[in-house]
Amino acid sequence: MYDEVELDEGGVGKMQAGFSRTWQIWMDKAAPHTAPRWAATVFIMLAYCLRVYLINGWYIITYGLGIYALNLLIGFLSPATDPETEGPTLPTSKDDEFRPFVRRLPEFKFWRAFCVAFCMTFFSLFNIPVFWPILLMYFFALFFLTMKRQIKHMIKYKYVPFSFGKAKYKGKEGEGGSRSAE
Repeated sequence: MYDEVELDEGGVGKMQAGFSRTWQIWMDKAAPHTAPRWAATVFIMLAYCLRVYLINGWYIITYGLGIYALNLLIGFLSPATDPETEGPTLPTSKDDEFRPFVRRLPEFKFWRAFCVAFCMTFFSLFNIPVFWPILLMYFFALFFLTMKRQIKHMIKYKYVPFSFGKAKYKGKEGEGGSRSAE
């Protein structure tokens, strides 16, 4: 009987490892497709918000999701190597080599959080009655204090977590940098 328990735990471990591998394969396939990834992220978030709005409840789940999403947002806006602890890796002067911003966290983690919270809204066990305006005020206070700290960190180490495409440089008129039609 003890062997059966070990087999069951091993089977669950193998099933979890298989699921993790499959999940990672799909995430690797989705990585180059930026616009569809963001569209899926927005869709999942809107679906959750619409569900909570229509069923008018599950505020504790939404509050927990908000706190977790705020934690993920900080990781999403932070570089993979923190200049505060590992030294500056981002350019600090115009002569430094450019290294692109690498996020500590991709948006895939948001998907999982919103999907789990969405599934939890189907169980009345998680619908704990609370006075939601207090939770909302506390969340906004936490959000603004956290983002203030993160923005100060971004300003101090001079990094921007968003890129808007490849920079295009224009040469001077008389030096062959650009041709004009004559």
